[in-house]
Amino acid sequence: MASGLILLQGACAKQEPKMNQSSAANQISSGILYASRALLLLLTGLIVAWIFTSTALADEVGFEQAVQQLTTRKFRDKEKAVKQLADIQDKRTLPVLQALLDARLYYRKSDKRVVIVVPIDGQYQLSDPLNGEQLGTAAKRQLKKIGINNKLRKLLKAKLASLSLESPDVEVRLAAVEQMLGHLDEAQADYITRLAEQEQDEDVRDAMGSALALHQLEHGSDEQRLQAISLLSGNLSQVVNNHLQALLEKNEQGEFLETNTTLRKAASRALDLISSRLQINSIIETTFFGLSLGSVLLLAAIGLAITFGVMGVINMAHGELIMLGAYTTYLVQSAMPNYTDLSLIVAVPAAFIVSGLFGIMIERFVIRHLYGRPLETLLATFGVSLILQQLVRTVISAQNVAVSNPSWMSGSWQINAALSLTYNRLFIFIFAMVVFVALLLILKKTALGLQVRAVSQNRPMAQAMGIRSGWVDAMTFGLGSGVAGIAGVALSQLTNVGPNMGQAYIIDSFMVVVFGGVGNLWGTFVGALSLGAANKFIEPWSGAVLAKIIVLVFIIMFIQKYPRGLFPQKGRSAEN
Repeated sequence: MASGLILLQGACAKQEPKMNQSSAANQISSGILYASRALLLLLTGLIVAWIFTSTALADEVGFEQAVQQLTTRKFRDKEKAVKQLADIQDKRTLPVLQALLDARLYYRKSDKRVVIVVPIDGQYQLSDPLNGEQLGTAAKRQLKKIGINNKLRKLLKAKLASLSLESPDVEVRLAAVEQMLGHLDEAQADYITRLAEQEQDEDVRDAMGSALALHQLEHGSDEQRLQAISLLSGNLSQVVNNHLQALLEKNEQGEFLETNTTLRKAASRALDLISSRLQINSIIETTFFGLSLGSVLLLAAIGLAITFGVMGVINMAHGELIMLGAYTTYLVQSAMPNYTDLSLIVAVPAAFIVSGLFGIMIERFVIRHLYGRPLETLLATFGVSLILQQLVRTVISAQNVAVSNPSWMSGSWQINAALSLTYNRLFIFIFAMVVFVALLLILKKTALGLQVRAVSQNRPMAQAMGIRSGWVDAMTFGLGSGVAGIAGVALSQLTNVGPNMGQAYIIDSFMVVVFGGVGNLWGTFVGALSLGAANKFIEPWSGAVLAKIIVLVFIIMFIQKYPRGLFPQKGRSAEN
C-alpha cells in the first residue's frame, strides 16, 4: 500500500512540469490573440481616420476649387460650381452663396482671390470665404464683381432655400419653404417629404404640405392633383392663387387649357373660398388701419378737448405743442444714441413736461389776458404757433429730422399670408388707450379733476365755492399741452418730424372735438375712432383727399343737426 502511494506521488511529480508548460503555452496564445485584436482595432481606426481625413481633404479641395470656379466668365461653369458647393456639407457654403446672390462676392484683380465684401465709407471691407480671415479694405477699382444672370439667380435661391431647411431657427426654415413654393423639383420634393415627417413646428409643417401639394398639382396624376387642390383650398398665398388661376386660363380661341372638367370645378371652388377669406382679411386690415388712424387722432385731439372744453379757448398752437413733443423725442434719442429702445420710454415723460411747461407759459403770458375775447385768442395763439415753429427752425433745424423706431416697434405681426399688422401702429393704438384711461382716471379720481369738471360746468359757481379758477385754467392748459406732447412722441414713430408737422393735425383735432362733443373725453374717444375708421373705409374707392372731404362734409351736416356733438357737455354754463 505504501509502495503504491509512493509510485502515485512520483507520477504526479513527473506530470507537474508538463502541466506548467501547457499553462504557459495557453497564456502565450491568449496574449498573441489579444495583441492581434488590438492591432486589428488599431488598423481599423487608422483606416477609418484615413477615410475621414481623405474625405475632409477632398471636400476642402473641392470647396476651394468650386469657390475659385465662380470667377469664370461662363455662366454654365458657375452653375456647376454652385451645385458642387451646395452638395458639399460645409457651413461656409451658405454665406458664399448668399454673398453671390446679394452681389457681394468679388475677386481681387491682382491675384484672382475670391473675397466677400462689405461697403464702408466708399471702401470695401474684405473677408476670405474659406477661413473668414479679414483682409483689410480695397477700392472698387481693385476688385471685380462675380456676376450672375436670371437663371443662376433662380438656382441660387433654390439652393439657399434647400440649405436653410435644416436650420435650427424656425423662422429661417419657414422662409426657406415659402421661397420654394411652386419651384420644387423631384429631388427637393422627396427631401421635403422626409423633413416634414420630422418637423416639429406646425407652421413649417403646413408650409411644407402646401409646397408638396403645389408640386403634385403640377406633376401628379389627376387624382393626386384633385387631392392637392383640396389641400390648397383656402390657402391665402399668392403663389397658390396663381397656380389655381392657371387651371382656369383659356387660349386665344376661348378654350380651357386644362381639359379635366373636374379639376377646373375644384379649382374654381377653391378660388371662391380663397376670395372670401381675402375679403375678410381685407376688412380686418382696413379696420386695423382705421383704428390706428383713430388712435392718432385721439392722441392729437384729447389734449385739445380738455383745454377747449374747460376754458373755451381756440388754441391754434396745439399742433406746435405736438411738434415740441416730437422734437423732444428726437433730442432724447440723440442724447442716448446707444439706447434707442430705452430712449422712447424716456421721451414720454420728457415730452409731457416740455410741452406742459410751454402750455402753462402760453396760458399765463398770453391767454389769461384774453379770456372772453375768442377772436383775439385765436389770432394770439396762431401767432404763438408761428413763433414756436421759428424757434425750432433756429435752435434745431429747418429740415426734417429722423427719429428711429425701437426694435420692439419694428417689423410686423404676420398673421397669415394676406394679413400683417405693423408693430408700430399696434403699439401706438395700445398707447393711446393707456393715455385715455390715465387721463380719465385723473379727471374722475383726483382733486384736480374734480375742480376741472366744476369749472367746466359752471365757472361762476365754482369760483363762489372757493375754487381758484385761474390756477385750474393754468393746470388744465398744462395737462392738455402735456398730453399733446405725448401725442408728438407717438407721431414721431409714424411720420416725419419737422417744424410744420403740427399743422397737419390741428384741423383734424378740432373736427374730432366738435364732432364728439366739446369737453367730453368719451365723445373725443368715440369721435376719433369712428372718423378714423370711416376715413380708411372710404379711401379705397374715393382716394385719400376725397375721403377727407367726404368726412368733413358729413361733420358739417351732423353739426347742423346736433350742434353740441355726439356727447354734449352738461351744466348751466355748457347750455349757455
